[in-house]
Amino acid sequence: MSIFGDIVNKLFGKAKPDQPPPAAEPTPDPAAAQAAAPAAAPAPAPLTDVDVAAVMDQFVSESGQTLNWRTSIVDTLKALGIDSSLEHRKQLAQELKYSGDTNDSASMNIWLHKQVMQALAANGGKLPADLAG
Repeated sequence: MSIFGDIVNKLFGKAKPDQPPPAAEPTPDPAAAQAAAPAAAPAPAPLTDVDVAAVMDQFVSESGQTLNWRTSIVDTLKALGIDSSLEHRKQLAQELKYSGDTNDSASMNIWLHKQVMQALAANGGKLPADLAG
């Protein structure tokens, strides 16, 4: 499974613990989602009606750590219990088609956080206005 898929499954599982995770692999690319979906019956987004901020705040609270998931990809991954190592973030960057220098981790991290938030929104997650754009 993809790293982004892990992120979505963690959020979906926490938001709707009584339902199984989505069977289809979520896509970080909205254009690919449209191309893969049949024209007559588009597949439902796996994060439909999930308040990402509320779920992430709950993860942070349960972690017992001081984490700022709203600005940090490292803290986002830590809150979700996902490996936040540089190698893992480089893999996520490759998965999300980062074209910059992965050795410039500060720039990559900023880009990753923005892309993950946009991809969550593209997959139906509800984000606060300051993170949705």
